[in-house]
Amino acid sequence: MFTTDAKRWKTSLKAYTQHNRKHPTPAENHLWQELRGNKLNAPFRRQHAIESFIVDFVCLAAWLIVEVDGSIHGDESQAEYDGGRTHELQEYGFLVLRFTNEEVLHNTPKVLKTIAEHLAVLYPNYEPR
Repeated sequence: MFTTDAKRWKTSLKAYTQHNRKHPTPAENHLWQELRGNKLNAPFRRQHAIESFIVDFVCLAAWLIVEVDGSIHGDESQAEYDGGRTHELQEYGFLVLRFTNEEVLHNTPKVLKTIAEHLAVLYPNYEPR
């Protein structure tokens, strides 16, 4: 199981993760309703800590991370941070997919299809529903 160390979890990530789970954005909540309970035939977690990061959604079995980006992610400094974050997560062995809030809310079938296509490649014995 790929996660974070106990000290980092207790001192900084646990409270932030719990807050994010209780107060998701509308797009995060919408996508979670589509991913939870193995609805794509793959187990996803939300607001999961990996090293010093908290990712929106992760399928640990497929080493697949799904991020939902709001308008702030269009800001130049935030985009630079996101790029570095994505690079670091890829260095750990994860594939990172990013979708905008608008894509998740207004084109959910396409988002789910993209996720399922990546699961088919990354997740052993994956069978789409």
